[in-house]
Amino acid sequence: MPIAARTSIAVLGFLSLVHASAARAAEPARIRCASTTSTQNSGLFGVLLPAFEKKNGIKVDVIAVGTGQALALGRRGDVDLVFVHSKDDELRLAAEGWFVERRDVMYNDFILLGPPGDPARLSEEKSAAAALARIAAAGAPFVSRGDDSGTHKMELALWRKAGIAPRGRRGYMEIGQGMEAALRVASEKAAYALSDRGTWLAVKDKKNLALRIVLEGDPALFNQYGVMAVNPRRHPHARLKEAMAFIEWITSPKGQRIIATFRDKNGHPLFIPNAPSAP
Repeated sequence: MPIAARTSIAVLGFLSLVHASAARAAEPARIRCASTTSTQNSGLFGVLLPAFEKKNGIKVDVIAVGTGQALALGRRGDVDLVFVHSKDDELRLAAEGWFVERRDVMYNDFILLGPPGDPARLSEEKSAAAALARIAAAGAPFVSRGDDSGTHKMELALWRKAGIAPRGRRGYMEIGQGMEAALRVASEKAAYALSDRGTWLAVKDKKNLALRIVLEGDPALFNQYGVMAVNPRRHPHARLKEAMAFIEWITSPKGQRIIATFRDKNGHPLFIPNAPSAP
């Protein structure tokens, strides 16, 4: 092969490598966030992520699962950060060294939902634990997510507070699915269910659910959401810098304002921001 031809091929090969490297460099950084079905189903990420990505040039891939699964993904190093709602578990795992930089982000509350006629008369109670005791005494149907989510953890804590082991009791159904599925089954079965308020407000009209709120306002139903990064000392491949960019942004006045203005079609807030910088 003539020298000139070999030189041209070499130059073309070099330019191809340069072009490929430049294309990779132009791609935005990406992080993986394990979060809850409640934040996903509510539509919150649909308004948060475009604003964050525009500001920081970092794409966020969300894996929406129950809180227990989200924390497990973080412990395994399969994601870069978690955005969940089981504060005791979050603080424990951070203390064990699996996560760093945990921050409060926002809150809402849990509510007990039931058939419009409220056959177990839960609306007469003020305590969620007492309401569950009524369900057990009546053998009324109750749909549990049964998926180790933050909502499931809260439900089990309320049963413990009531001094009742629900599994195996008449009417108790564990479905192993997310919040929307649990509400659909509860509607179909004329059953009771525990839900976070955000998901309820987001889906109650769209899904035409035959349910209503039968108990709310118990301080025990407070529902705190937090965010934290996977500890790079445990998982060196974790993208701490990019994860921290998201954590700093969502707890900044800008991120908190977006959460504060995120409402359902009737103007009800789905989450209340409560990071230290909340407006």
